[in-house]
Amino acid sequence: MKWLGHTTRFLFFTGKGGVGKTSISAAAAISLADAGKRVLLVSTDAASNLDEMLNVKMSNHPAPVPGVKGLDLINIDPDDAAQAYRQRVMDQMGEAATQDAKVTVLEQLSGACTTEIASFDEFSSLLAEDCSRYDHIVFDTAPSGHTLRLLSLPKAWSGFLAHHDQGASCLGPHSGLKMQEARFNQALAALSNPALTCVVLVARPETSALGEAARTSHELKALGLSNQRLIINGVFHASVSDDPVARAFELQGINALAHIPDALKALPKDEVPLRASDIVGLAALRALLSEQPSQTGTLSSPMQTMTAKRFGLLIDDLSKQDHGLIMVMGKGGVGKTTIAVALALGLLEKRKTVHLSTTDPAAHVAETLTEQVPGLRVSRIDPKVETRKYIEKIMAAKGPALTDDEKALLLEDLQSPCTEEVAVFHAFSHIVAQARNGFVVLDTAPTGHSLLLMDAAGAYHRQMMSTFEKQTGTSVNVVTPLMRLQDPDYTKIILVTLPEVTPVSQASALQEDLRRANIEPYAWVLNRSVLAAKTKDPLLVSRLQGEVKQMKRIHDGLSDNLFAIPFQAEPPVGVAALHVLLAR
Repeated sequence: MKWLGHTTRFLFFTGKGGVGKTSISAAAAISLADAGKRVLLVSTDAASNLDEMLNVKMSNHPAPVPGVKGLDLINIDPDDAAQAYRQRVMDQMGEAATQDAKVTVLEQLSGACTTEIASFDEFSSLLAEDCSRYDHIVFDTAPSGHTLRLLSLPKAWSGFLAHHDQGASCLGPHSGLKMQEARFNQALAALSNPALTCVVLVARPETSALGEAARTSHELKALGLSNQRLIINGVFHASVSDDPVARAFELQGINALAHIPDALKALPKDEVPLRASDIVGLAALRALLSEQPSQTGTLSSPMQTMTAKRFGLLIDDLSKQDHGLIMVMGKGGVGKTTIAVALALGLLEKRKTVHLSTTDPAAHVAETLTEQVPGLRVSRIDPKVETRKYIEKIMAAKGPALTDDEKALLLEDLQSPCTEEVAVFHAFSHIVAQARNGFVVLDTAPTGHSLLLMDAAGAYHRQMMSTFEKQTGTSVNVVTPLMRLQDPDYTKIILVTLPEVTPVSQASALQEDLRRANIEPYAWVLNRSVLAAKTKDPLLVSRLQGEVKQMKRIHDGLSDNLFAIPFQAEPPVGVAALHVLLAR
C-alpha cells in the first residue's frame, strides 16, 4: 500500500457488498492521516457501519475522529440531505413566489427519488467546492450497483440541464436547478480527471467478487473514470496442511485469482491478508494494511454445537401457506442471492407456484441459478428497462389530451435522471402485488438501497391516503405496497447475515429500521458458519471464537427464529449445489 504516499486527492473505494470496502477505506484514511495529511473520510452508504468501526457518532457535518490526528468523518445522511435540499430549492424561489407555487414545488420535492438525488447533491458539493483544508477526501461508497448510479449522476444531470431550462421535475423548477449546473459540471470534471480522482476496486479472492469488480471497472471507464486500482482483501494461506476446512478456504482463493478477469489484470494490484479477528477499532484498522501477521490463538473450551435450526426447516415453515411475498434482505456480500434462489427452489419442490425476482442493480440471480428450471419464473427489475416502459406508459396515458408543446414539456420532465427511481418503485409495487396468487421470492439490493425502496413505499402510501381523503373527505379502504409489507401473513422478511460483528450489527440495525415502519422480520439466516467444522488452523480458530460470540448475541435478543447454513467447500452455484444446501 505504499502508493498511498503519492495518491490522488479524491479516493473512491467500491466493490461488491461484503468485500471490506469500509474497512479498507477507513484504514487508508487513517494511514494518510498518520502520515501527516489532512483527510476527510466520507460515507455515501446509507447502511455504513463506520460509526461502529471507529467508535464515533457520524453526522452530516465533518467531525474529528478521536485518536487520529488530522482525520475528519462525515456521513451523507439521505434524510438530512433531502431536508436541506428542499430548503435550498424553496429559498431560491424568493419572496415573490405565491403560496400555491410553493405548495406545488413542495409536492414535487416529496417524490420517491428526492432523497437519493439530495444525497447526490451533497456528494457533488464535496467534489466541486473548495475544501482546501483537506489534502485527501476518501469516499466509502455503497456496493457497486448503487455506486455506479451515484457516479453517473453528475454526467446525467449536466447533460439534462444543458438542454432543459423550463418546466419542473421531482427536484423542483428546472430554472432553480440551473443554478447548480456549474457544481454538477465541476463534479464531473473532477471525477474524470485521473490526476484528481482514483477509484479503488475492492474484491475478495472469490469468483463473483472479482467478476463484479471487472464489470464495475468497465462501466467506470465508460463514465470517464480511468484511474483505477485493485485491492484483493482477505487473502488466506493455510498453516495446517491436513485441515480440510482451511484447505478449502485457501483453494477457493487460489482458483479465483488464477482466473482473474482480463479487465482487472492490467490494474495495479495489492493483496491484504485475512485477519484473525473482526476489523473494529483503531488498532485493528491500523493493523489491517500492515505487513505484520495476525495474532492467532487456540480454543480454550470444547467446540460449541450449532444451536440454530437447519436451513431446510425454513422451507417447511414457509410452505405452510400457498402464497406470499418473501423478501430476502441484508448487508451486501452476506449471501442474499444464494438464499433467495435456494428458497425459491425449495418452495418449487413443495409444488408451489414461485416467481423469483431481484431489485439488486448487480443482479446475480442468473449467475447463481446457472440454468432454467421448469416451473420457476425468473425476472429482474432492470432500471433502464423499467424507466423506458414507465415513460412510454405515461406518454400513452397523458399524451392524447396534450398539445405538442405540452407533450414536449412532459417528455422533458420524464427524461430527468430521477425518473429511474420512480419507475423502479412502480415495478417493485407490481411484483409485490403478484404475491396474492403465488409465492414471490425477492432478492433485494444491499441494505441501504433497499431502505430507500422502503422509504419510497412509505412516501407513496402517505400520498395515496392523502389524495383519497382529499377527494372523498373520508378515509378509503385502499391497499398500498407498504400495507402489504406490514402484513405478516402476506410478507415474510428473511434477514441474512454472517457470523461476524459487522454483518450482525447491520442486520440488527436493519431490523430496527423495519420495525419503525411496522414491518417485523420473520427469521434470520446465519450464512457460511464454520462453527461445526472443527478446524485446526490457528487463524480460523481465532475467527471461530468471534463466531461463538455472535451466535450468542443473536440468541440473546435479536431473533428467536434463527436458521444456519454451514460453510461450503465450494460456493453453492447451480441447481445441484443449491439442492445440497437445502438438505443441510
